[in-house]
Amino acid sequence: MRLWLVRHGETDANVAGLYSGHAPTSLTERGIAQAQTVGKLLRNLPVDNVLCSELERARHTTRLILGDRDLPVRIMPELNEMFFGDWEMRHHRDLAREDAENYALWCNDWQNATPTNGEGFQAFSQRVERFIAQLADYKACQNLLVVSHQGVLSVLIARLLSMPAAAMWHFRVEQGCWSAIDLCDDFAVLKVLNSRAVWHDGE
Repeated sequence: MRLWLVRHGETDANVAGLYSGHAPTSLTERGIAQAQTVGKLLRNLPVDNVLCSELERARHTTRLILGDRDLPVRIMPELNEMFFGDWEMRHHRDLAREDAENYALWCNDWQNATPTNGEGFQAFSQRVERFIAQLADYKACQNLLVVSHQGVLSVLIARLLSMPAAAMWHFRVEQGCWSAIDLCDDFAVLKVLNSRAVWHDGE
């Protein structure tokens, strides 16, 4: 089975440099164009199923990618971005001043500290592990499209490659492109990362 990984298009929060986990933030005009571009790049891909975060920016991206294609879409909270709690839609400069102690602790020990009233990295990575376990439900599929977020997709790639979740920083998933990872019986192969090429049958 091959997973086709797509990050949602650019959002208002991305442009403003804000922490946006679960808080609603709309796609910008550029983000809409990015999603439409991915739809064109993967237009001829024979997708069996689509798995999508429940957050609107990912769902909007999915709708734009699919266009008029009628494909089954499963909304999965496991694919939601990390929840930043009180830091949602806040800039790091403000947090360094207004929640200085907790923010400094998190910056220095992000694997174990937790955003104020938010989700810690350990809980977040365990949520991604639950998603990986559910992939067994789709073992009959050849092509599975996954539309999610930077944090989720980076952890997902790292864990599928048998790397620790903290290795997520090695895999920056960009907007407006697609990545692909093959799942074999007992290992995975990262085939493509951040491609902007048109997929053709036989590739």
